[in-house]
Amino acid sequence: MKLVADEFTSGIRIDTFLASAIGEGSLSRSKIQSEIKKGAVLINNKQVKPSYLLKEGDVIEFEPSEDSKILPENIPLNIVWEDENMLVVNKPSGMLTHPTTTEKSGTLVNALLYKYGENLSDINGEYRRGILHRLDRNTSGLLMIAKNNEAHEYLVNAMKAGKTEKKYLAVVKGIINEDEFTINKPIMRNPQQPHKMMTGEGGKESISIVKVLKRFNDATFIEVQLITGRTHQIRVHLSSINHPVYNDTLYGFGKMKIKTEEQVLESYKLSFPHPYVGEILSFEITPDEKLEKVLKYLSS
Repeated sequence: MKLVADEFTSGIRIDTFLASAIGEGSLSRSKIQSEIKKGAVLINNKQVKPSYLLKEGDVIEFEPSEDSKILPENIPLNIVWEDENMLVVNKPSGMLTHPTTTEKSGTLVNALLYKYGENLSDINGEYRRGILHRLDRNTSGLLMIAKNNEAHEYLVNAMKAGKTEKKYLAVVKGIINEDEFTINKPIMRNPQQPHKMMTGEGGKESISIVKVLKRFNDATFIEVQLITGRTHQIRVHLSSINHPVYNDTLYGFGKMKIKTEEQVLESYKLSFPHPYVGEILSFEITPDEKLEKVLKYLSS
């Protein structure tokens, strides 16, 4: 696993950064400290202490021990479309996109390894075989998966060039009065809570286009189009305008009246140019069970 420290992680301890960022909060700090001391974590090809303070541009490498290898698992996949170079999969809420150091089973990557074996891109390492972009554990929906490195590089470049389109459905707290608007606020890592992101000067440019689909008594059903793709972007942007995603306990105001497995957010529409051919492919799915449950409750 390889990561590069950016300007927003500068000054953060390596053990704190890895414990909070890599494992989405699930990787214990004591465990990562032990791994650092054993030499499993390198900074710029050198061993460091757990107290090492990151600098912008530092190359962080983590080589998992043998008992941390990722194993194939026979987990059903909801495949929306595929060919010999790639596929589009509908990830359910509650599933990690890829393993972490402490959670090495039950992820999308485990399921992909069982079905496709070595026929997945490995540009991002063993923990992220085939993974081009990710969804948070409790965000469901469409993801592109690359079966080879050539397709991987093509699709990553397409995303960087703005040639892909990603749209999400969400229910947010409160009533949004505007029918359509743009949130243009830079996003950076929260220096006090490295597992969280925040808006602020000096962050990376982050743009989300919000369109209201339906208003309820104290909630709004919306579509969000990502122009950029920052970590937790939709959740951070909506929280910053005091309309957090329904049941998002990380960026919201606690649980709403109807219980769900965290944030009510789904990646429902995905468009991209096909590798090698260039033809634009577009896929759309209906609201998942969680989203349907909340919409039904709000409509009653």
